[in-house]
Amino acid sequence: MKNLLFRIVLLIIVTNSFAQNFQGIAFYSSQTQMKDFNISGDNITPDVKERMMEKMKKAFEKTYELKFTSTESIYQEEEKLAVTNPSSGGIRVDVGFSGGNGSKFYKDFKKKYYITDKDIFGKEFLVIDSLEKFDWKITNEQKKIGNYTCFKAQIIFPVTEKEIKEYEEFKKKKEGDKTSFFSLSEPKEKIIEAWYTMEIPVSNGPGKYWGLPGLILELHESNTTYLCSKIVLNPSDKIEIKAPKNGKKVNQKEFDEIQEKKIRSMMNEDGVIEIKMN
Repeated sequence: MKNLLFRIVLLIIVTNSFAQNFQGIAFYSSQTQMKDFNISGDNITPDVKERMMEKMKKAFEKTYELKFTSTESIYQEEEKLAVTNPSSGGIRVDVGFSGGNGSKFYKDFKKKYYITDKDIFGKEFLVIDSLEKFDWKITNEQKKIGNYTCFKAQIIFPVTEKEIKEYEEFKKKKEGDKTSFFSLSEPKEKIIEAWYTMEIPVSNGPGKYWGLPGLILELHESNTTYLCSKIVLNPSDKIEIKAPKNGKKVNQKEFDEIQEKKIRSMMNEDGVIEIKMN
């Protein structure tokens, strides 16, 4: 641990010496495991279920780009063209919440705030709020990611009363129900695991995450893993970072309430969101 603390102090000294001109681009890819997700129903055959699960898995496989300096950054999902697959048997799975292709997450480390553009079924929002201060637990565990030595850090979020209440309500509504398209697992404490390198002296990472003494190259959030595949440091062309501007301005709490209200409006009387298949 003493060795780790020495490295952190050394990083701060080195960072302060050239932080003003430091910039770069990090490329990430994400994959989501579907182990806690279930689709079932009287008219859903194993073959249809398998194809639906595969489409859901593909929908969560995304690529991102993080442009950063020592004072600000922009994290953006790479845009993809929608492709129609004639052999899909008429099954279509759309994700209609929290952004989409090209959604951006801007961080300002001087003023300690973020801006992100979101949409709920085509309605645009501009979420502006203070950067969350994460309670990282830094460990001495390390591994190599590419050519970089990385250290492990974690955040532990306990189960909230709201999550417990929602799960109890779900169980009551499911009693006697024969059809279940989505199953809600019993809530457990949430552990965010990050692997960061002090060889890239920026306190940054995918999405909203930051606050470690180096760039996050690998992040595990629930069933989703974000992995940095490429890094370009101090490119010859100056990096342009522009915060998103379009959408109705709200803070994070207001957006969460709007999104939750929309989700509840889509539920049937049993509290289940149904999937309609053509």
